[in-house]
Parts: sequence; structure tokens; C-alpha cells
Amino acid sequence: MYVKPFIDLQNNKLFLSFGGELTLYTIAKIEKELQQIKKYAFKEIILDGTDIQYLDTAGALFLYELEKKFTTQQIDVSIVLSDERQKSTLSLVVKNMSASHDFKVKREKSFLEKTGELFYNYYIGLISFLQFFGELFASNISYLTSWKNIRFKEIAFEINESAVKALGIIALTSFLIGLVVAYQSAYQLKLYGANIFIVDMLGLSIFRELAPLITAIVIAGRSGSAFAAQIGAMKITQELDAMKTMGFEPFAFLVLPRIIALVITMPILIFVADIMAIFGGMIVSHLDLNIAPSLFIDRFSEVIAAKHFYVGIVKGPFFAFLIASIGIYRGLMVKNDTQSIGFNTTKSVVESIFAVIVCDAVFSIAFTNLGI
Repeated sequence: MYVKPFIDLQNNKLFLSFGGELTLYTIAKIEKELQQIKKYAFKEIILDGTDIQYLDTAGALFLYELEKKFTTQQIDVSIVLSDERQKSTLSLVVKNMSASHDFKVKREKSFLEKTGELFYNYYIGLISFLQFFGELFASNISYLTSWKNIRFKEIAFEINESAVKALGIIALTSFLIGLVVAYQSAYQLKLYGANIFIVDMLGLSIFRELAPLITAIVIAGRSGSAFAAQIGAMKITQELDAMKTMGFEPFAFLVLPRIIALVITMPILIFVADIMAIFGGMIVSHLDLNIAPSLFIDRFSEVIAAKHFYVGIVKGPFFAFLIASIGIYRGLMVKNDTQSIGFNTTKSVVESIFAVIVCDAVFSIAFTNLGI
């Protein structure tokens, strides 16, 4: 590859004649040769490529950048090519480079614009979520009209995945929560000689609030995120589209079994959490407050009514429905990139926990007003 300069002093023109192969591997050599050419104030520069035997996109980009460089110096530049393929290569590069620079400078948005855009995005998200809920309820109605529609095998599989395998972490977390709550309360109760009242406090707080909330938070982080990630991955790999193509309804095969399984098993998980948390509190009461397990159980049966246990159990299906629905919804919102899976999985956990806390607050207000 070579470049030969020719100066037309009469017309104040510079001819740069290129020959050989102008490719990615010869550009460096050409640049060195151009640096040796003395620079004058030319009116026009002609980049003559009629002798170029082969031109790739890197070479075409080099010619484009060279033309742009001279143009910024108020010099008229023209590129001459004889081969049609070379012309099309150069045209393609020029077209793409022009399109990449064809943008408007974004101005800084005002506070009102940012606020309006934020609320609009929330509004669109709410409409999308309500649409999902509407489709979910419609599918539920048609799904439960006949026993033949219920997919018992899938529900049993999801019960094993989302509940049975979660028993260990639920039991351990609840046991530690009961242990910590009892230990922290024991110090204050000893100051007033009210050791026995630790039973009342543990029974009410664990049955009504702590066990349902801790169970829901653990399930949201474990099963809710799994729902979002699984369905999101299926959407990226186009498995959902394949199911629709084959005539299978994704709601019946993927969504409803997960929701039904979690709604069925959440009260059982809360029951396990109740037992383990009370057991942890009983251990601390015996070791720190000298309350024998038999005395603890007698006091517990006297002061803790069954309604407090049922209050916590009743919350379970509602928490389960929210966690499963939000996890699945976030999975369906995944776009065609892996980063979206991580984003929506995180959002599913955060939104599930927030929804559970709001639901628990509503239940607390309702039960208080009803005197339960």
C-alpha cells in the first residue's frame, strides 16, 4: 500500500493518490506517510483511490475521517473511487457514521418534568399490574370450574419446591427470632419482677405478628425471587412463546400452580414458625428467668387464646398470594437481556416485602377495630 502526493500549485490543489490495499493492516503505514507530507494552505484536496485494489470498512472509515479532518480546516475535500464495491463500502460507512452523530443535545429536565415522568411511569406500571391481576382472576375462574383443569402434579411439585424445601430455613429463622425476642425482653422483665409475663408477650407477638411476617419475608426472598427468575429466564429463551404456539396457556401451566401451591402451604409454614419461635422463647425463659417448661406451657394455655393463633394463620394465604403474584408478574416483565432478570428479581423481593407489610398493617387495623 502506498500514497503519492501531487501538488497543483496553479490551482492550489493537493492530490493524494492511494494504491494497493487500504485495509485495517495498512492504515498505520499510510498515516506515517501522510505525516511526512509537507502541509500547505490548499484550497482543495482530492483523495484519489482509483488505484486501490481492495478497500475494507476500516479503510473506508480512514478515508471518511481524513475527509472530515480536512473539512474542519475549511478545505474542500473530494474522494474519488472507481470500483462500485468500494463506493458502496464507503457509502455504508458514511451513512452509519452520519447516523451516529445525528442526535440532539438533551437539555436538563426541570423538576416538574422529572416529577411528571416519575408519576407517569408509576401509572403505567399500575395499569400493567392491574391488567395482570385481571387476567389472573379470569384464568382462576376458568381454571377452577372443573377438576380436570387442575394440574395436581404441577401443584405438588411447586409445594415441594417453595414450601417443603423452605421448612428448614423457616424453622431456624423463627427459632432464632423467638430466642432473641425473649432474651431482649428478659432483662427488662427481671427489673420489675415480672418474669412470668414473658409468656404473654411471646405468645401475642409471635402468633399475631412475628411468625407470619418472618415467614412471609423469608418466602419472598426465597420463593418469590425464584418465581421471577424462572419465568424471566423462560421469557428470554422464548419458552413462553413456544408454549403459546403449541396451544398451551402459560397461566394454567406456570402461574396458577405456583400461586395455589404457595397459598396452600403458607399457613403450614406459619404454624411451624409459631412452634419454633415459642420453643426458642421457652429455652431463654428457662435459662435466664428460671421458668420451667411445664410452668411456661401452663401459663401459655391460660393467657393465650386460640384466636391469636388463627389471626396469624389467616394472614398466610393473603401474604402468599401477594408474594407469588408479584414474583410472577416481575418475571413476565423481564425484557430480552440478562440484566433485566436481575433487576426484576430484586424488584420482586422489595415489592413483595412492601406489599406484605402494607397488608399486615391493614389486617392489624381491621382486627383492632373488630376487637379480635
